[in-house]
Amino acid sequence: MNKFGVLSLTMVLISIVYFFINRGPNVSLMPVIIVLGFFSLLGIIFALISKRWMYGVLGFLTNGLILVFTYFLLIGYGIGG
Repeated sequence: MNKFGVLSLTMVLISIVYFFINRGPNVSLMPVIIVLGFFSLLGIIFALISKRWMYGVLGFLTNGLILVFTYFLLIGYGIGG
């Protein structure tokens, strides 16, 4: 078991749980964008450090998907004001 691969996948789970805890119409969106982006970039770094290719690819793809979602949140925040 590779600890960096597991940490990469854990960052995905933490990001999903954090998003579902901080949702709703009265949430300040900028801290959510910052935290999700930080967790996603940290997960991508852990995936790149990972020795096993399966954990690396899976962690990179899932954290990349969360980073794209965070980018769309940032675009929506900019459009909505």
